[in-house]
Amino acid sequence: MKAALRIIIFVIVMGTVSGIMLVGLSKITEPQIKKNEELKLKSSILDALEVPYGSKEAVLGLFEQNVEVLQKDKYAFYRGADGAVAFKFEGPGLWGPIRGIASINSDLKTIRTIKILHQEETPGLGARIVEKEYLGQFKNKEVIPRLIFTAQGHARANNEVDAITGATGTSRALEKLLNESIEKNLSLLKS
Repeated sequence: MKAALRIIIFVIVMGTVSGIMLVGLSKITEPQIKKNEELKLKSSILDALEVPYGSKEAVLGLFEQNVEVLQKDKYAFYRGADGAVAFKFEGPGLWGPIRGIASINSDLKTIRTIKILHQEETPGLGARIVEKEYLGQFKNKEVIPRLIFTAQGHARANNEVDAITGATGTSRALEKLLNESIEKNLSLLKS
């Protein structure tokens, strides 16, 4: 009985001490975490707008010099010096959420870049949506009337891109997500 009571007291004390330490550590690191998140977002926007920045130290200054932040309703848009516009997108993939940044050229008809910031797709298949080679095919593709994903090697038209072979669900989810996000964001920009 005494041994069981000691174990219970030990577990309660260790749990309390560990909990206090974790809360304290969270409070101490919170400013650095926020700064890192801001740096990641701003560097991703610079990437999407094709503004070279070299080092992480240069990101904040270059962002301020080269990007104008526009607010429409509850949405943020990021306009580059050349008129290209970037925006965040988020929605369901096959296995989890997909989040990223898309940029549209100043004509508001063609894609400049797509950058995936987060995905939970199958490694080696759907997760290929983050690869530079895959995302590179979106450059200068027309978004009006909409993007169309075709079987690998069959993209011919100005609005067609190759889907990922073996990742049909992810390709369909990304196609739907991009088309809905681009349509919504372009209508907000034009209003």
